Amino acid sequence: MKFLRLILLSLSTSVLAYTSLSDDFLKLVPSGGDDFDIHNGKLLAPILIPRVSGTAGSLKVQEHFVNFFQKELPKWTIEWHNSTSKTPATGDRDVPFANLIFKREPPWVKQGQSNLLTLVAHYDSKYTPDGFVGATDSAVPCAILMHTARSLDKYLTQMHDEMDALGEGGTVEMDMGVQILLLDGEEAFVSWTDVDSLYGARALAQAWEDTLHPSLSTYRNPLSQITAFVLLDLLGAANPKIPSFFQTTHWAYKNMATIEDRMRKLGLLEATPNSPFLPESSKEPHQFGRGHVEDDHIPFMRRGVPILHLIPTPFPRVWHTMDDDGDHLDLPTVRDWAKIITAFAFEWLDMMEVAPQSQ
Repeated sequence: MKFLRLILLSLSTSVLAYTSLSDDFLKLVPSGGDDFDIHNGKLLAPILIPRVSGTAGSLKVQEHFVNFFQKELPKWTIEWHNSTSKTPATGDRDVPFANLIFKREPPWVKQGQSNLLTLVAHYDSKYTPDGFVGATDSAVPCAILMHTARSLDKYLTQMHDEMDALGEGGTVEMDMGVQILLLDGEEAFVSWTDVDSLYGARALAQAWEDTLHPSLSTYRNPLSQITAFVLLDLLGAANPKIPSFFQTTHWAYKNMATIEDRMRKLGLLEATPNSPFLPESSKEPHQFGRGHVEDDHIPFMRRGVPILHLIPTPFPRVWHTMDDDGDHLDLPTVRDWAKIITAFAFEWLDMMEVAPQSQ
């Protein structure tokens, strides 16, 4: 079996080989359906609770994530990254922050050998107002990433089995994996500053910078393994408009926009937005400025990690209000995002190599 090689994305290189999914394969990408029901949905409903860092709600949602991967995706590894920090709202009391890392790598790789598509969302909710749920911010993105992991799993198993049988592993291009980061402490406790925000992301980025792999590893540290840091935030409201923020990852933005366009033309998406979710695929190099939205990617971007930030601007009307709950979600839009993100991950990981035989 011939595998097309995906050349690693970095700040100074471009991807020279990237296999688009066929129309038939796009039609097989699941939407999640009832799993995104706000009352009983297996993926989303358990996250639609207040989950401030260090509270019982946070622990309950962590348990939901871990149980899902342990029971349904046992080939994924689970890693915790824990830290503590004082906050302006809690004075001298240290607040615990717990990042969760779920990873699926080829079974033959050693530490520091695989290059990793990295899909990210934060799971904490705001400290105030009391009872804030944060459905778009960011329960829906977390549920979408759970759906993406589940959708990828059987194809990753097939790909790894076939590569292992043919002895095709062990090269930089072939040793692709995926990791999902569910980060804690994104929200400010009082007001957004460099020290009152991004608690989990700052701690993890620093820890990964300081963690050196064995000397003969392909990658120096966990940060250098990240081929793209795809961050989802504020998704789930109708009519989102996601800009392309960074020229270095505009090629990836364009690929995702193409997936959206193809899915719409094939009648695979439900929502009828006023414009595409990803409207800036034709953006020219001179149109990129320094503007971006501060979010969990910042500590990683400052360390040279390539970022694809999926956040609508303007923000949803419900942003940081009590209306950011399940009742104010647009569920067709939620299910469409689940399909688009999943199809993007399929393409990035070269899943056309294991496309069903009927194609």
